[in-house]
Amino acid sequence: MSNLKLTKTRLFEGVWEGQLTHEGEGNIQPDIEVTHLDRPLAGVEVIESEDGGFWTVRVPIPAEVITDGVQTFLIRDRRADALLDSFALMSGDALGYDIRVEMTLLREELDMLKRAFRRHCLETS
Repeated sequence: MSNLKLTKTRLFEGVWEGQLTHEGEGNIQPDIEVTHLDRPLAGVEVIESEDGGFWTVRVPIPAEVITDGVQTFLIRDRRADALLDSFALMSGDALGYDIRVEMTLLREELDMLKRAFRRHCLETS
């Protein structure tokens, strides 16, 4: 069980960022690993704050891993062999198809509601 807690702060310009805190006593240096498809990502930064109260974790997302579908990234504490967090990127035709299907269903339901409302208004007037 890890005493580290990771909270996402933002995803900006291709870099996922989070704040890492330590719950417990003692001074530790975190050992963080980020993987995509069981391969570690390079360039992961763990930057300690001025007062030593937390660390900023920066995960640059390599362009070569961005493809159609869902890409999942796992952030682990190597010392405790524990999963701290994960994030996913969704893109491409598969995602567009899902959104288009949902939009079509919503439009059909809205049209059905409009017809029912108009019928109700005609019947009650």
